[in-house]
Amino acid sequence: MNKLTSIVGCSIAIAFLIGLATTLTRSMMIGFTDVLPVYILMGLVICMMIYEAFFQKK
Repeated sequence: MNKLTSIVGCSIAIAFLIGLATTLTRSMMIGFTDVLPVYILMGLVICMMIYEAFFQKK
């Protein structure tokens, strides 16, 4: 049950973060180089969230 809750919570949070990052690229005023740091930070946040939820020993 704990793993299932972690999977559901992480998937919802990942979907939100990816959606948040992709809405920035829809604007014509913002280029890819402007959004690149956001993609890097979102990738780090997602990796840290998955590591903490599944691999970190408590």
